[in-house]
Parts: sequence; structure tokens; C-alpha cells
Amino acid sequence: MVARADPPGFRAFCISSISTMNDGTRLNKYLASCAIGSRRACDALIQAGRVEVNGSSCTKLATRIQTGDHVKVDGRRVAPREVTIVAFHKPRGYVCSREDELGRDTIYTLLPGALHALHHVGRLDRDSEGLLILTNDGDLSQRLMHPSKSVEKEYLVTANQSFENAHLDQFLEGVYTEGGKLRAKAIERLSARRIKVVLDHGAKRQIRLMFETMGYTVSKLLRVRIGQLWLGDLEPGHWALLTPPEVAMLLGEATPAKKRAAAPASARRGDASKERRSGGGKDTRATGKSEPGVLPGARAKRRASPLTAPVGRKKAR
Repeated sequence: MVARADPPGFRAFCISSISTMNDGTRLNKYLASCAIGSRRACDALIQAGRVEVNGSSCTKLATRIQTGDHVKVDGRRVAPREVTIVAFHKPRGYVCSREDELGRDTIYTLLPGALHALHHVGRLDRDSEGLLILTNDGDLSQRLMHPSKSVEKEYLVTANQSFENAHLDQFLEGVYTEGGKLRAKAIERLSARRIKVVLDHGAKRQIRLMFETMGYTVSKLLRVRIGQLWLGDLEPGHWALLTPPEVAMLLGEATPAKKRAAAPASARRGDASKERRSGGGKDTRATGKSEPGVLPGARAKRRASPLTAPVGRKKAR
């Protein structure tokens, strides 16, 4: 296999997989961080006697690995991989898959080879666009996707016709669809045909299903936020490596901003001004509006930020 060169300016964001606490890291978690497999698959390897710790066979699932321990699987030394976490602005017209049985373009055709080993956290359908996270960190994926974590995702949605106020209330109360009862956490009218939708539990194609059930067709769907991390002015087809503070924002661990910033400039393009002139008023229907932190530069002036600065931003190749 020919090694792929990292793209110019590429650097991995390294998160140590070994706990700084005295109790160390559970063996299956350590093996998963070495890209051996899922934690369940690693449990099977341990029980099968295929794992050695410091030269001795280890079949105890409760074993913890300390800094300096040597671990082997099938006689081969393994070590945690550097963790890479990337924010990517998925353009419309691409599917979130490495290969597509219908021959459609995938997001990996836009990414450099050094990022092809990353998996996408969740997905956006072919006709949707916006913020998508890619990583090789299974724990991060679990924290972002597990329903118990209730990580917020914010979308700007444009429909084919004006929204009725009663329908906005219905989106909050819940809509019965083919996939069951689906609801939004918060709704805010931005114009006659354009609203902001916040979800904290995402079903497949949830927004489109809710809208179709109520008689609307989604003409544009843009994800602008995950956790407290905004898309900012990261352009379609571009990607950026996240810094530790941005990862904290993604996970909701950063201190929220005291004042909510304006929506990212990249999310305010199009004919919104024309729609405002048509009479769409602002109508906030959130039971508890979140106050997410905003990346420096994701404000109206579009100043450079760690996510969107020329040094960090790379055009997907």
C-alpha cells in the first residue's frame, strides 16, 4: 500500500487515550482507541485470549492500562492513534457514504486522502448541506450521537410556501409521521417561508418528514450549529481541523456566550430580504432558547477565526 502524504498544513489534534488518573483506561476502550474495533469487538478479542499486556495473556475485561504498559493483539504491538476531528461544510448533491451503490458522488470525493479514514458523525442527506463532523474518535461519535446526551443541532429551513402559525406550534408539540411522533425543541420564524429549527434528538430525515406531513416541501436545509459550535463562514466543500476549545464547544463543555450572536453570514445569503418584504414577521416559539457560544469571526463582520482562518481552512481536493 502506498502511503498517502498529508495535505499541506495538516496536523492531527491529539487526545491522549490514557487517563491521567491512577486507575488508567479500561482495556477495551484502549484497544478501540488503537483502531482495533468497537469496544464490543475488543471484548471478544480479550475473552478469546488474543490480547497480551506486558508480555502476559490477558482475558480479564476489567483490566486497566496505565501509561507505560505494552499491549499486543495477535502478537502485534498496538498503540492509540492520534485523534483527528474535522469540521466540514457538506455541499448539496453529495451523500454521506464512502461508496454509493447508485454511483452518486460522496463526500469523500471532496476530501484529501489523509482524511478518508475518518467516519462521519451522523449524516446529512443528499439534498441537505452544512456542518458535518468527521473523526476517528469513536468515543466522541458516541457522545455526539447518543440520545441521552441531547446534543443540539440547529438548521435553517426554507419551504415552498409560507408557514402557518398553527403549524409552527405543531412542530413543537409533535407531528405523527411514518417514523413515529417527531418534534422540534425550538422553532423561530425568520421570514414567511424560512424558519430556524433546533433538534436535540434526530431521527432519519426528521425535518423533511415533519414538513411533508404538514404539507410543506423543503427547498433548502442548512445545518449551522452542532452543540455550541457554529458553521461560521466555512465555505461549501471546505474543511477545518478543530482546536481543543472548538471541540469543547462541540461537546457543549465551553462557557456559553453572554449574548447570542447573529446567525452566521454564510447562512444569511439568498432571498431572505425579499421574503421579509413579503410580510413574514419574526415569531419565536422556543420553550427554552439556548445561548450557544460562537466561534470568533462567526459574527456579521466575518472576521477570521480558528475554524475559518486561511491557515486552518483547506479546500477539499
